[in-house]
Amino acid sequence: MAQKNKLNTRVFIRLLSYWKTYKFLFFLAVATTVILAFIGPARPYVIKYMIDEYIKVGGDAEMLWFWTMIVIAMLLAEGIFQFISSYFSNLFAQSIIRDIRKSLMKHIMTFNIRYFDRTPVGTHVTRLVSDLEAITDVFSAGMMAIIGDLLMLFIIVFMMFYTSWSLALLTLLPIPILIIATRIFARAVRKSFEQEREQVNRLNNFVNERLTGMNIVQLFNRQKQEYNNFVEINKKHRQAHFNAIWAYSIFFPIVEILSTLSIALLLVWAGVYVAEHTLGEVKNQNGTVFAFVLWIYMLYRPIRQLADKFNTLQRGTVRAERVFNELDREQHIQNDGKETDVNFSTDIHFKDVYFAYDDEDWVLQNLNLDIKSGSTVAFVGATGAGKTSIVNLIGRFYEFQRGTISFGETSITDIELSHLRRNVAFVLQDVFLFSDTIHNNITLNDPSITREQVIEAAKAVGAHDFISRLPGDYDYEVGERGGVLSVGQRQLLSFIRAYVYNPSILILDEATSSVDMESELLIQEATDKITKGRTSMVIAHRLSTIQNADKIVVLDKGKIVEVGDHQELLAEKGYYRRLYDLQFSEMHDSTKK
Repeated sequence: MAQKNKLNTRVFIRLLSYWKTYKFLFFLAVATTVILAFIGPARPYVIKYMIDEYIKVGGDAEMLWFWTMIVIAMLLAEGIFQFISSYFSNLFAQSIIRDIRKSLMKHIMTFNIRYFDRTPVGTHVTRLVSDLEAITDVFSAGMMAIIGDLLMLFIIVFMMFYTSWSLALLTLLPIPILIIATRIFARAVRKSFEQEREQVNRLNNFVNERLTGMNIVQLFNRQKQEYNNFVEINKKHRQAHFNAIWAYSIFFPIVEILSTLSIALLLVWAGVYVAEHTLGEVKNQNGTVFAFVLWIYMLYRPIRQLADKFNTLQRGTVRAERVFNELDREQHIQNDGKETDVNFSTDIHFKDVYFAYDDEDWVLQNLNLDIKSGSTVAFVGATGAGKTSIVNLIGRFYEFQRGTISFGETSITDIELSHLRRNVAFVLQDVFLFSDTIHNNITLNDPSITREQVIEAAKAVGAHDFISRLPGDYDYEVGERGGVLSVGQRQLLSFIRAYVYNPSILILDEATSSVDMESELLIQEATDKITKGRTSMVIAHRLSTIQNADKIVVLDKGKIVEVGDHQELLAEKGYYRRLYDLQFSEMHDSTKK
């Protein structure tokens, strides 16, 4: 536990360092908080003075009204400063959280694909949304409130001792009990926050995965089982929150009991004082007793809020630790390359390349391959042979462990990463479309790409006709992940996207494997147009789509087993011929049926 507290202190200090960006908002929020800490405790002292001096037989009614107006003015000022403090504290907090969220999103977008393969999407949603919202409270409802409450406590205790040290000692007798209760409460709530953090993460991941994969859930009739799983996770989530509520439900009544005990001690003292002193002496203590009653209420309210705000800080710090862990994570491809003047219209060389996703469980072994500029190279092989891994290395989504990949004489690791990716375009089997218009999905909101260029590209790949028939044509909203379009239509949009970016190198990863025969013909025509004049790499299970490739590379278990064009490989009667005969026989059987 000590180690954990030390770690949280370090995280909290790092979190506070963000105040420097918004110094004006910070100082304004602190200044108004400090003023509030003085105005509140001063009001009972003014009321004490009014009671002692003017609420008596023969008192000055005009002065009583004057001091009443001062008390009202103090209340109005308190309300105004509370508004200013709350407004600027929240503005300060939201400004910092906006900056952290931007930094976090920018950082996450640099991570390599390996990280996303292993990390659920719900985890990132939690970091970017709910974790950062909890951190907001550190600045708005936590830190500023604690500054104000601590200062107010100090001022109240000072004024109590200044007015009557003996009465102050009497009314503060329950405070040690309250301090002990506060420490126990803080420890219990901290533990519940850690449980809550874990359960929120589990719930987010579960909901995200089941909603994304709802077709699988329904297809295999898993609705009841997944609902039962959800109920169990939701139950644990509820229990984590309930543990915190249980601690609050015990602590706050204790605070009320202790504050009532302080007032009771004050009233007992007042009763004894009345019994032992003359009427005139008692009157001189009326204002003091009244002021102490108000101060007791003011004293216990900040103490109760301090415990609550302290746990707000604890909760925010726990979430901040997770966010900072993400910001400190080094999971991106090393972008040490500086070359931006690279000729991509040159040969690509793979020399002795080894690649593994985990340790030395090699997916590619001793890969040696030359791809001539402007040629079309196809990769075939069984699932897991390493086809997709090769093209992923070209885009540097993963880092290879041994060997070299170069464009001409320039190593791929020497090329600045964004420059490399601007010259390489992918058309994938699983096309991802954003919940946006067709135009924005094609251009990815790049303002340099005009509508005329998009239409020209759509006509070139044969997609303009179907887009024109949609309501709003290029401004048609495709829905989440393009769900309102067919698989073939989504695939054609990905071809247009690649076409308008005019890449030097084009990679087609099983672009026709999930479409019908009619869509395949359109996509094949689009493939012929888009690959013309540029280096292209094609991965395909259907060998009929790659027969015109300049070179076909046959892979098996991460190794190249055959290289040649379609006719040469058929003549060798090796691995490729067996794949071809198998697919031809399957197609023949399907035709007969």
